[in-house]
Amino acid sequence: MLTGLSLAALNHLLGQAEWARGRLAPHVGRRARIDMPPWSVEFLIGSDGLVYEPGGAGTPDVVFTLPFDAPLRALRGQAEIFRDARVEGAADLADALNFVLLNLRWDAEEDLSRILGDIAAHRLVGGARAFAGWQKDAAERFGANVSEYLREEAPLLAGRRQLEDLAIGIRDLERALADLEARAGRLT
Repeated sequence: MLTGLSLAALNHLLGQAEWARGRLAPHVGRRARIDMPPWSVEFLIGSDGLVYEPGGAGTPDVVFTLPFDAPLRALRGQAEIFRDARVEGAADLADALNFVLLNLRWDAEEDLSRILGDIAAHRLVGGARAFAGWQKDAAERFGANVSEYLREEAPLLAGRRQLEDLAIGIRDLERALADLEARAGRLT
């Protein structure tokens, strides 16, 4: 059931993106699998550029194994999901799928316009974008404030300048130790 829902959602996005179907067209009949334990979805690329459940036994031409925290990484953007993915199999198919999956976007306004009309859909999506932007900005400011507090007020984190000074001190200590070892070596 999860595979069917995943493929239906992916096909909906592919249906809105002719460029993506064109990018997958050279790979008709090839299989791919995306693993994110315990979840896994395998699909076959059809002649129309959409994806389908493969019938019968077969080995995927490419397998993407995503890190366990991929859903959390998705909050930071699509590129984060695949950054530490392990890819095995056909490089050309992996490249095409990676490009499509990283650049595929849902056109929510188009879908909502069929239900609510163009104007209402445009306003609703615009409001959602503004709200999401405000949330992102608030989260970034909160993170910056916490970081500054931990560096300045309750010094639990080191600042850049402090780390640079520490690195210089360590280098000086290493040089002094090397000189001391050299002198001890001459004495023996």
